[in-house]
Amino acid sequence: MRVKLPHDLSRKEVRRRMRAHADEIAGFFPPGLAKVTTSWSSDDRMDITAEVVGYTIAGGVDVGDSEVVIEMDLPLILGLMRGPLEAAVKKEGQRLLAP
Repeated sequence: MRVKLPHDLSRKEVRRRMRAHADEIAGFFPPGLAKVTTSWSSDDRMDITAEVVGYTIAGGVDVGDSEVVIEMDLPLILGLMRGPLEAAVKKEGQRLLAP
């Protein structure tokens, strides 16, 4: 899954918002379904690991000058969640990046 979210913010502001709201990422999944951990491997890269029904899903958020790119490698078995998960990421991401 790959979602691109355009923004008009500075990278510094996007990073600040991402750090402040990283704990909300688990809410992109149905309630109680996922345990999510995040870490920053560089100033512009937040790594995400989600444990969902026995599967470990790796992903990340890349902060760019004009867009944020969110990627997660969903296993085939969780493909049914792709549409709702993408919709949640877009909705919450746009809310987070609103000026």
